Amino acid sequence: MNKEELIKAISTKAKVSQKEAGECLNATIEAISQALSRGHKVTLVGFGTFQVRQRAAREGRNPRTGAVLKIPAKKSPVWTAGKNLKERIEGKRKQLAGSGRGR
Repeated sequence: MNKEELIKAISTKAKVSQKEAGECLNATIEAISQALSRGHKVTLVGFGTFQVRQRAAREGRNPRTGAVLKIPAKKSPVWTAGKNLKERIEGKRKQLAGSGRGR
């Protein structure tokens, strides 16, 4: 599913226009991005957690020449799936119609 398909799905489920759904999705992405850039963690209960992790500096190798390269430390955004989402994907939980919660 790409962004356009996601917007269509949101539009259908929320019974709003595709323009409104797109604006909401863009606002959500922007809010999450801003929080991460400030070093905050974003938790969507049942769905997952977005956070920034520091990766340590390390040595790597150029695959063509075998030369050792120094790879600098950096911050990387990561996402961890929530328990409910993992269970739903595994088929252990069934979505109850209209409740918004798995049981």
